[in-house]
Amino acid sequence: MTTVNLTENMFSETIKGNSIVFVDFWAEWCGPCRNFAPVYEKASEANPDIVFAKVDTETEQALAGSFQITSIPTLMAIRDGVVLYSQAGALPQDALNNLVQAVRDVNMEEVRAEIAKSESGEPENGESK
Repeated sequence: MTTVNLTENMFSETIKGNSIVFVDFWAEWCGPCRNFAPVYEKASEANPDIVFAKVDTETEQALAGSFQITSIPTLMAIRDGVVLYSQAGALPQDALNNLVQAVRDVNMEEVRAEIAKSESGEPENGESK
């Protein structure tokens, strides 16, 4: 699968409708973004079961703002609606491939349990409040 351009109108639907979504926040004027584009495209072709989306921060300023994107490129990995990774900077191909595998390997039951614990205000690791 090739990368898809993501807009604010399609964002929620894309996240809800796909198990794993990678999002590259970029802009045409950004040199590192242009250098990262072929790396990102290659990863998308190698992983057709994953959505590799791109958000143009110039045309989708509200969407970029809602994720507090202050530096580009910023890469975000979302699995089952949970942001597992969000970091600025272009990755080399091997690092992106490793990130894709790491996102695939995450035990989402454990992640959801940790989120539930955090939201309930329970102390972590036996700590007292």
